[in-house]
Amino acid sequence: MVLGLASAISWGTGDFGGGLMSRRVAVYSVVLISQLVGMAIAVGMVVVRGEGVPSPADLGWSALAGTLGVIGITALYRGLAIGRMGIVAPVTGVLGAVIPVTAGMLFEGPPPTIVLVGIVLALVAVLLVTRVEDEGGGRSGLGLALLSGTCIGLFSLAIAQLSDGAVFGPLAVVRGVEAVLIAAVIVATKTVWRMPRRLVLPIVGIGVADMAGNAFYILAIQAGALAVASVMSSLYPVTTVILATVFLHERVTRSHAAGIALAATAIALIGIGSA
Repeated sequence: MVLGLASAISWGTGDFGGGLMSRRVAVYSVVLISQLVGMAIAVGMVVVRGEGVPSPADLGWSALAGTLGVIGITALYRGLAIGRMGIVAPVTGVLGAVIPVTAGMLFEGPPPTIVLVGIVLALVAVLLVTRVEDEGGGRSGLGLALLSGTCIGLFSLAIAQLSDGAVFGPLAVVRGVEAVLIAAVIVATKTVWRMPRRLVLPIVGIGVADMAGNAFYILAIQAGALAVASVMSSLYPVTTVILATVFLHERVTRSHAAGIALAATAIALIGIGSA
């Protein structure tokens, strides 16, 4: 339980930091540096754990996951930067959880009743969260949240195809693909990506937090508490919302609070039923 919670806190903190930094510098800069940091950490863990080179199939799934991941994380950070984090984070989190379950329904049959209940609550949560009145661009990040959630959900499906025991090797490939694609976009669009030196360390911290979330989640599974790890780690959007409320003073209406609560409940039910 503790490791699963640590995963949610790490991921949620990384998303909050990514959105916050994207309000100060180009989002591509934030994604590029954070992904390079993540790749370096993953490579280091491959050496420490003595993992072999990923198989051709794993390389293919990792490349696909990296492509989906870079779209998802860029859209998320941009959405968090221009919209209300209390809207963007829950919508992204709910879609990211619902899509893999829906795919499972299509290919493996209907899920347990508890998962179906979670899916219904997730849809209601999205409606409640998106009903929050616009206050200076409050809903401007909604489209990006939908794009991000979709890509993150598909990212999860791609990662699920990896061979058993393949962890940090594929993650290094994922982060490498993401970094290369972002660098290509920066060159193609001639985006100004340089930033003040004082912001480099915080962005490095975002990359560390993102990879820490992955590490804590893996450790939680290895500890044997798969159900608890799935539930706790899937609550990362709640961390982002709490940080946005505390540090950015985003106002939470009753409808918004209800949507957040239902989103958290939906993700929890889906996590329990899918474990």
